[in-house]
Amino acid sequence: MGYKFRSMMPDAERKTGPIQARENDTRITTVGRLLRKTALDELPQLLNILRGDMSFVGPRPLRPVEIEVGKTNSESLDTIQLAAARMCIMPGLTGVAQIFASRCITREEKFKYDLWYGGHQSLFLDAKLIVFSLWISVNRKWDTTQKGFEKAL
Repeated sequence: MGYKFRSMMPDAERKTGPIQARENDTRITTVGRLLRKTALDELPQLLNILRGDMSFVGPRPLRPVEIEVGKTNSESLDTIQLAAARMCIMPGLTGVAQIFASRCITREEKFKYDLWYGGHQSLFLDAKLIVFSLWISVNRKWDTTQKGFEKAL
């Protein structure tokens, strides 16, 4: 089991089902909003990295079932074409999709970023992604899509 700070109220998904947080999401607590804005909600993930369950860079860990962006029914990872290939890459604290993809795209679209990373993994790329993630955290810009994917990498 991974470690994580709770940033949403208890039973946050009772009415909606498993759905990704959105901008100004009313389910997020006041403390949770501060933790998310400053990226401090990710600190417990360092324990997951030390345990060997995650790496610093890689695709974000996934929920097995989630309501897809723009849909009303939950969808299992088993139904997404690129899911099996993406699951072969160790999850990470930060990754290409988290930095460069909009939060509003489907998981399948995010998987394309993750699979690109899987085919280009290197120590140099990881270092660049970690530095870029730190820059985004310091500037509190996680909720905006980062431009210049090709130039940045």
